[in-house]
Formats: sequence, structure tokens, C-alpha cells
Amino acid sequence: MPGPAGLKSAVVGAVFLAIAVSAALTSWYTVAEHEQGMVMTFGRVTNYTEPGLHFKIPWPVQSVEVLPVKKTFALKFGYREKDGVTVDVPEEAMMLTGDENIVWADAQVEWRVADAKKFLYGSADPEKVLVNATSASIRSVMGTTDLDLAITTGKVEIQAKIQENLMKLMDNYDVGVQILAVKLQDVEPPDAVKAAFQAVTDAREMKNTKINQAEKYRNEQVPNARGEANALIANAEATKKERVAHAQGDVAKFNALYIEYARSKDITTKRLIIETLEQVLPGAEIYIMDQGDGGTVKYLPLREVKGGKE
Repeated sequence: MPGPAGLKSAVVGAVFLAIAVSAALTSWYTVAEHEQGMVMTFGRVTNYTEPGLHFKIPWPVQSVEVLPVKKTFALKFGYREKDGVTVDVPEEAMMLTGDENIVWADAQVEWRVADAKKFLYGSADPEKVLVNATSASIRSVMGTTDLDLAITTGKVEIQAKIQENLMKLMDNYDVGVQILAVKLQDVEPPDAVKAAFQAVTDAREMKNTKINQAEKYRNEQVPNARGEANALIANAEATKKERVAHAQGDVAKFNALYIEYARSKDITTKRLIIETLEQVLPGAEIYIMDQGDGGTVKYLPLREVKGGKE
């Protein structure tokens, strides 16, 4: 049996062996694919390590913090998901609009750790900072937007404004968080007035349908009306040209006749009378009556005589 000195040496040896084994086991660490290692020497950040197996000086000289800097996280605002069940958080989702109505708005914010050092030491709780900044951004935008726009056609624009505001806030807070996207989930009036707003929405959709139908009818009828108008204008132009040409012909004929009349009035006058009779007499009923001394009226039916000869 060893004496006191031997026992003491054995205990010291065992302690040193345990320290050596512990140092060997804690000197190696692994950084996963989506992570980044932050090496601290006496509490001060001295190095960053990428995915893989790495060595460090045992504690208390060096320590390592590993953060998932390449992983995308999702912040649920206005609701939570637990075991596949969605639970509403009214104190987050209920807010006022620009026209002093109440709206329910919840969202999902996608973010990642952009700077491991700032994320660890820039704030005691960077995720809480993100929640507060998200609330401020959503309420700020909704507070300047009318309810009607928020629950109908304004979702995309509102979402973009919220993301812009949130990115600016997180840059100012400088806690190592990068905003990737803001996605509005539900923007709707509270249940108590939802039916009334649905009626308004239905009426608006009906109005838009009627407008579209009217536009379609107009687009169909206007070309037809224009075609008919163009046809009427073309016919009127043709009639106008025809009448003008006819009038010009009559004027030319009259002017030529007047020239002949000016040269020989008597001959021209007689010729006109003869030409007029030639036009009138063929269609006239002609009777020649002669009352002689004997008192007998003589009647000569020239048309019948002429017809008989024919």
C-alpha cells in the first residue's frame, strides 16, 4: 500500500490527466454549413471561422460562439404557430388606420443574422428589438392608410412600405439583423364589422363588372357607329359632287346658249321654241278644232290618226 506521498502524487497525476483530457476534448469544435464560428480570446473577439473542424486554445484562454448566419428565420407578428395550430395575438394585430378605423393586420418577417458580433453584443435581446421594430413599422404605415385601401387593393404597396421602414429601423439599431422580406398575411376589418365591409366589397366588384361590360359594349358599338357615319359622309360627298357637276353642266349649257342668243336673237329664240315643242308635243293630247261659217265644229284627232297610220 503506497504511503501518503505516493497517494498525493497519484491524485495530482489524475487531476492533471483529467485536465489534459478535458483540454483535448474542448479544443476541437465543428462549425456546420449554415453557421459561422466566432473565436474569443479572454472574452475579446479575435477570429471568425467558416464551416468545418477547428482547433482553439482550451478555456479559459479561448471560447467559441457558433451562430447560424446563413439560416433564414421567420418572425410571426400578430399570430403564433404551435403544433400546427395558429393562435392569434390580438394585442399585436389590432391597430388603427389613417381614417381612424380598426384593422387586423398580421405579417411574417424573414430575417437572418448578418453580423455575429453585433447580434451577440449589440443588444441584450436582438429578437425583441426586431419584434418592436416590426410593430412600429406596421403601425406607422397602417396609421397613414385608409381602411378601404388597406383591405382591398393596397396590400402590395403597404407591404413594400413596411419592409422599407423596418429595414431602416434595423439599420439604425445596428444589432446585426438583416431583413430579407416582409409578407402581410391578413389585412381585414374586425369580425364585428366584417359583414358590412364584405357587402361594400361585393358592391364594388359589381360596379367594376358593370363598368367592364359598358366598356365592352362601347368598344363594340363605337366602330360600328363610326363606320355608319363614314358611309353617310361618303354618300353625302358623292351626292354633293354629283349635284355640283350637274349644276356646272347646266351653267355651261346656259352660257353657251346665251352666247348664241347674243349673236342672233331671232333665230335662237325660234330654235328654242321648236326644241321645246319637240320635247313637249310627243306626250301631249292634240286636238285641232275649226269652226267655219256653217256652224259645224270640226274635230281632227291627230293622235288617233297618227296611231292608225302606224
